[in-house]
Amino acid sequence: MEQSRMAWWAVLLPIAAVFIWSFNIVVTRYVTEFIEPMSISFYRWFLAWLILSPIMLGTVYQQRQQIRPELSKIAVLSAFGMVLYQGLAYSAAHYTSATNMGLINAFIPIFTIFVSLLILKQRPNRYAVIGSILSFLGLLYVIGQGSFAAILSIGQHSGDMVMLLAVFFYAFYGVFLKKWQLSLSLMTMLYMQICFAVLYHLPLIAYLGLDRLNSDNLFSVLYAAIFPSLLAPLLWMLAIKKLGPNSTSIFMNLMPIFTAIIAYFWLNEAWTIYHSIGGSVILAAVLLAQRRV
Repeated sequence: MEQSRMAWWAVLLPIAAVFIWSFNIVVTRYVTEFIEPMSISFYRWFLAWLILSPIMLGTVYQQRQQIRPELSKIAVLSAFGMVLYQGLAYSAAHYTSATNMGLINAFIPIFTIFVSLLILKQRPNRYAVIGSILSFLGLLYVIGQGSFAAILSIGQHSGDMVMLLAVFFYAFYGVFLKKWQLSLSLMTMLYMQICFAVLYHLPLIAYLGLDRLNSDNLFSVLYAAIFPSLLAPLLWMLAIKKLGPNSTSIFMNLMPIFTAIIAYFWLNEAWTIYHSIGGSVILAAVLLAQRRV
């Protein structure tokens, strides 16, 4: 009975993490009218840094000898996973819907397969190739709103293209993480990546300026800094420990569904027939691509 209860709570961990990340996609879309992408990106990581610093500074000092040789790798991970991915997502939100952003996020496993081919020299099997082709067709169907011919009007879909680029960069993050297998604790890695994310933003903020926090954007900034930046990664790491990486990664396929439901009730975004068809093809193809035999 106790093992069954433990398994139940373990399954809730990745579900909660994916829900938090899905909600953040909708928050990202909602806040576009109230704050510029660079400003919310900076506030997100700066506030996360402020929250974690009192907890992590002593640990980082104690582990400084282990951290120093890994700094260049941590800097690369932060650039891809926190600055390029999230910064581009905030920009994409100005030009596309939260529902589309959630569907495009489902491409992370597909892109990871091909980035692994590039960096790790891991050749994809036939299921990965077939799944990639099908998922790409499904995505084109969604972006074209049910018409492949509409894809030719590329200017109308700039937000989707920017989000696709963001997801591509996040695939690099995952592959580099696997390639390097850093020996640091997960919380130390998270904190050090946040430190680099703050540093990366400083010259950009000095050049572009910084929007003020106000009653319209404060909730969104606080949510982004606490829940998707700190709580969701912790839940995800605990899920990997309990369930294993492969079983945990499957739950990422819930993100388009959660995002669409939240966006429907909060932003009144319509879930159309082309979302149903294209989204079903994308999710089925991603699951197919995960087959190993």
